[in-house]
Amino acid sequence: MTVTGSKPLAGYRVLDLTTFLSGPFCTQILADLGAEVVKLEAPEGDSSRHIPPHFVGRDSAYFLGINRDKKSIAVNMKVPEGLALVRKLIAESDVVVENFRPGVAGRIGLDIESIRKELPRLIWASISGFGQDGPFRDRPAYDMIVQALSGVMSLTGEPGRPAVRLGIPAGDMVAGMYAAIAVNAALADRERGGEGRHIDVAMLDCQLAMLSYQSTYALVAGVTPQRQAARHDSIPTYRSFVGGDGRELVITANTERMWRSLCDVLELSELPSDPRFASGDKRLINREALWVLLENAFRARPAADWIEPLAVAGVPVALIKTVPEALSDARESGRGMVMELVKDDGTSIDVVGNPIKFVGVEEEAGRYPPELGADARAILDSWLGLDNTHVAQLLACKAVQWRDPVPQ
Repeated sequence: MTVTGSKPLAGYRVLDLTTFLSGPFCTQILADLGAEVVKLEAPEGDSSRHIPPHFVGRDSAYFLGINRDKKSIAVNMKVPEGLALVRKLIAESDVVVENFRPGVAGRIGLDIESIRKELPRLIWASISGFGQDGPFRDRPAYDMIVQALSGVMSLTGEPGRPAVRLGIPAGDMVAGMYAAIAVNAALADRERGGEGRHIDVAMLDCQLAMLSYQSTYALVAGVTPQRQAARHDSIPTYRSFVGGDGRELVITANTERMWRSLCDVLELSELPSDPRFASGDKRLINREALWVLLENAFRARPAADWIEPLAVAGVPVALIKTVPEALSDARESGRGMVMELVKDDGTSIDVVGNPIKFVGVEEEAGRYPPELGADARAILDSWLGLDNTHVAQLLACKAVQWRDPVPQ
């Protein structure tokens, strides 16, 4: 049975002072979980609104993919009235998320320490490249910078060739996910009687955490992990292969049973008794010779023809899908991972949906990402109770701006 219920963070207010990707991804997660997220932008808007090459109306596809279920207000913090307005909105927030470079918030008039003294229950999440302290705190950071500095890029690519960045912006998105986890933990602590927290999430720290067993190999064994290509450092039958049609597939035969089943399907039943491949450690030592035999066997059929027999035999297997193919599969899966967002004027886009599902709760349609400043009047009313006279004064001094005139 499915029921419609309130989302876990319903009733919490989040003021989003972030731009580009790490911060907006964090606040989209919080919005997906039910928080009321107000995206506070400069008059020109979040820079990601303008990233080419794909646009729907005036906003980029990049922006539209990470800002659903939010509201927007555009405030000029360079005028005193604008800065005062931001401080009032902070006072009405449960959570503030920002990804300024350390020290910038204080320079623009938002001293974090003094604000938290005034508002001890406020949760303030700072996402930065290198953290609020440390030798690199003042350096700008982008996704590929932290992929490089963390060692992640050194693992990505083919042996003997230059390193490549991951095809997804993991430096940004992992930091956004860790920040969202931390915000939820801080809210839980506050509900148990604790006070607010200042959360310090560094993109570089998050990438280091994602090194997983590779970092342990380096720390414990003193080795330098090399380019991974499409294989595993410890399991030679955990890698990609090419079928006879040139299409790629992956197998992850990481147990003895799977290894024997793989050999049976590939009609290589003699391999398990070959002394070179009789155990996992021997297969690892002799992996180059093993790969030649497996590669030749896989080329006997088109890649897709191997999927069913290997799956039936209990060998984990998959074709390497293109992004459109993966999204088509997701659309057909029934799990809501391709979501249609519809704007008031009828404009609609498809985006990747919320991966967090609550059993028995029917998923609601998402809200189209906001036009710049589109929700200002409603926010000033519901958050601050400002009447038309006060709003007119803010407009007159250019503290608040809209892209288009809003009917009064």
